[in-house]
This record gives sequence, structure tokens and C-alpha cells, in this order.
Amino acid sequence: MTVTADEVRAWIAADPDERTRAELAELLEQASGTGEEAAAAQADLDSRFSGPLEFGTAGLRGELGGGPHRMNRAVVIRAAAGLSDFLAREVGRDFTVVIGYDARYGSARFAKDTAAVVTAAGGRALLLPAPLPTPVLAFAVRHLGTDAGVMVTASHNPPQDNGYKVYLGGRAVTGAGQGAQIVPPYDARIAERIAAAPAATDVPLADGWEVLGDDVHEAYLQRVASLLPPRHTREVRIVYTPMHGVGGATAVEALRRAGFSDVHVVSEQAQPDPDFPTVAFPNPEEPGALDLALDRARAVDADLVIANDPDADRCTMAVPDRNQVGGWRQLTGDEIGALLGEQTAVAAAFAGRGVLASSVVSSRLLERIADSHGLEHRTTLTGFKWIARTEGLAFGYEEAIGYCVDPAAVRDKDGISAAVRIAYLAAQLRDRGESFLDALDHLARRHGVHETSQISVRVSDLSLIAGTMARLRADGPATLAGSPVVTTTDLAAGSADLPPTDGLLYLTAAGDRVIIRPSGTEPKLKCYLEVVVPSTTDVSTARHTAAVRMELLRSDVAGVVAM
Repeated sequence: MTVTADEVRAWIAADPDERTRAELAELLEQASGTGEEAAAAQADLDSRFSGPLEFGTAGLRGELGGGPHRMNRAVVIRAAAGLSDFLAREVGRDFTVVIGYDARYGSARFAKDTAAVVTAAGGRALLLPAPLPTPVLAFAVRHLGTDAGVMVTASHNPPQDNGYKVYLGGRAVTGAGQGAQIVPPYDARIAERIAAAPAATDVPLADGWEVLGDDVHEAYLQRVASLLPPRHTREVRIVYTPMHGVGGATAVEALRRAGFSDVHVVSEQAQPDPDFPTVAFPNPEEPGALDLALDRARAVDADLVIANDPDADRCTMAVPDRNQVGGWRQLTGDEIGALLGEQTAVAAAFAGRGVLASSVVSSRLLERIADSHGLEHRTTLTGFKWIARTEGLAFGYEEAIGYCVDPAAVRDKDGISAAVRIAYLAAQLRDRGESFLDALDHLARRHGVHETSQISVRVSDLSLIAGTMARLRADGPATLAGSPVVTTTDLAAGSADLPPTDGLLYLTAAGDRVIIRPSGTEPKLKCYLEVVVPSTTDVSTARHTAAVRMELLRSDVAGVVAM
């Protein structure tokens, strides 16, 4: 659909930001001409006005710029107005919102705009005092008992993006979901109020919000340090990187308070920088993202590399491995989840309570770990908005390097507390004369080798994904990796354990599993693969068998989803 000049001018008139007004005015002028430049400008305008930036369970996330389909002050102000309207209707006009932000372009301005809207609406706005990690904001919602929390961040998205996460707590949501990110029907109800909000320039703004001191951050650090027992070995040399994000100072201080003082920060990535200049993509899962950290680890003879993503809600690690080129190996999200899950399960079993939870696309190994310790396990939909709502949760994780190790305090993934727990696990293993690789082998002997992998197919036309899902529902694979498919489950039908979601699950006679689903945040079709091979003593043979079968499975699945 081609946007008209009048529609663009109407948006410009209601845009409170001089920069984005000028940006749109320039594009409008260019589009009025002829030739390639005019066509490109018109295409850009059409993209910016292709519809409102959708508010959903992930809040808002999109590219910075002017127009309704971009992240900008006009969109944020209307979102804040809709959220305030929802809260006033839900709990009364004395609602309270705590607001955090990262160091990305626009984050501080968006946070202050949110505070101004909340204040004008009669609510109490509490603004964190500086750019801080997302887990600090999630902690603040429960710690302060606020009715909502807003975190302005685009997490590990590219530099040109920003986002707006919403948490509900206090009187708005009670029970296990108190302090977690929104889920249906709250997303739709807030989106309805946003749609009913006036133009941004007509939304009342007011000064008078409260800028919090360091108390919340201090309470968070104390809480994280308290997760470890006192007087335990702490002789672990750690290389750490915050990936140009806001986690650096908080993570290093949390580690120090937990007794880990031999921490070497990657200096090139230590300070917040919204351009993320040393990485192609600010995601610690991406190839090459840990190169500087691994160089530093080799230089200082480190025991462990820990990395957070830019808003520090996710965490990954690398360990020495003489069988790898360069002598180091980054563990997968499922491997880290199994290690932290086993660590938690030992303590939870001793206490006689606790539930372990993981998303449906994560490895099945955590369920076996829970069973071996006499604990319950729950499988949830993808996303911590679901994992965090598990009743009795002691530990939850998803394969995309997200871990919740302290659900009583933070009902979300938390890369800072996970980093501390990883460091503690390194100390525990050192006391036993073992390595992380030894610990993974122990789990393999006890529960079998669980080899996981992914295939992602990126598209420019979303209809291709819908078409592929429809084709697979009508005629799915009969065999995978040489084994017959014995179970096909359409996750869209829902079950007693899972709400409906767009996805297909295939289980073979050999025990291999494939889940195919559209990505919830990117134009991708994602395939999650798992091969399980029993192992008792000869782990290396089982790992080799699993690797060979995984290659067959990858080849078959790639053919199945080819578009």
C-alpha cells in the first residue's frame, strides 16, 4: 500500500520530536520528485507507514525512525498512554510504574517520556537512576511491589533498533506471574487502550516523577551475592564481556561480592556503546562475537569466559577444550541449561521442593535431570513470559541462553545472576578436580547424549512461512535421519500442558525430535533438532554417533523446509 503525502503530513503534525519530523519531511520531499531517489524515498515511507508497530507479548520492538511502524517518541508516548489507561482501569489511578532503560539510542528519552505520561495520568512513576540491566528492572517490579514495569531496550537486536518491554505485578497480576512480562490477554487489552490513545501531541505530559537512588541496584546486588553459600572456594580466573551493553559494572560487582575477584573485563567492549563497534551483531550467540573475549582468555590463562548480551538478561560461556581449534569451546544454551539445572536440582532435592521448567524447543535433558532428583518438570511455550509463570519454579531456561536461577526475586531471564551461578559451578567443579566438560560427560553417562542444533530459514516474504507450515500440516515427513516418524503433533491444537502455538513437533522411533515453528520476533522459520543416544561409560562413542545422526537429521530437515 502506498502512503499518501497527506497521511505523512498528518503524522508529522502529531510528532513531538523535531528530529523525526525533519526526517519524514525530507523523505516526503524526496518522494515528490522523479527517478530512483524518489522511488526509494516512497518505498521507505511506505515501510514506515505500513501499519502501527504492533504491541504484543514482547511489547514493542522495531527500527528507530519516524512513522507509526518505527520506534520513536510519538509511538512510545502513545504506548505509555495506553498502558496508563489500562492500569488506571485495572487497579485505579494510584497505579505505580517503575521504568528502566539501557544505553541504546533514544532509550533515556523514551524512558523519561513514559515517566511524564504516567505522572500526568495520575500514576506514580519511578525512574531508575541510570542505564541498567533489564534484570534490575525486573527485580524492581517485585522488590518495590509496583503494578507495572517498563524496560526500554532492544536487547541483542542491531544498533538501529529499540524496544519497550512491559511487566505486570503488584495489584495488576498476582500469583506465579507477578513481576513477569505480559502474556495474553493482557497484551491485547493494553494494545486496545494504545489504539484508543490520542495523537502523541495531545497526550498530557507532566514533570514530577521520582528518580530512584541506588537503593534498588544495591538491593539487587545483595540478592545476587546471597545466592551463593559463604566460605566457598573462589579461585577462578574469569574473562568477562558485557558486549558493549549495560551489564558490565553490575556483573563485575556481583561477581566481586560473591567472592570472584580475578575477573578480566574485555576492555574494547567494557563501556556501553550503542554502535556496538567490535561486533557484527551484538548477540553473544553469533559466530565471532566472543573472539575478543577468547583472545583475552588465552592471554591471561583464564578458567572461564562469561558474556552477557547488551541488556544483560542473557548469558553464555566458553570453556577450555584442547580438542577445539584455539583451545576453547562456547557451550550451547542447552548445555548451560543442563549444568545449571543439575546444580539447582541437587539443592532443590535436598530442600525437598522445586520445579524445573524449560521451553518446548529446549532439550529434553532437563526433564531427565529433574526426574533423577525426584523433582517435577514443566514444559512451557517459548519465552520467559511463560517459563516464569511456572508454579513452584526453582530454575527455568530456554535454549536461547536465557536462565532464571532466582525466580523468587526476578521473574525473568537474568544474565547477571546466571553469571554468578556459573562462576560458582566452576568453583564447585574445581573443588572436585573436574572441568565443565567432565560435568557434561557425567550427565551424558547418566541420561544419554542430548545433541541439539538449529536450522533457520530467513525470508523476505512472510507468506512463504505460512505456506510452508500449511504444506507440512497437510503432508509432513514420513522418516527423519533414517528413522520413521512415529508421532506428529500440531502444537496449534494446544494440549493439557501447552496453550496453542504455531508449530509442528515430530518424534522418530529412534527418539529424535524436530520442532518447526515461525519465529516470534524475526522473519524466519526456525527448526529445533535434538538427537538422543544412550550412553553408559563410552561417552565419546555416543557423542560421535549423535553427531553423525545429527548431520543426517539436519540434511533431512533442510530439505523438508526448503522454500
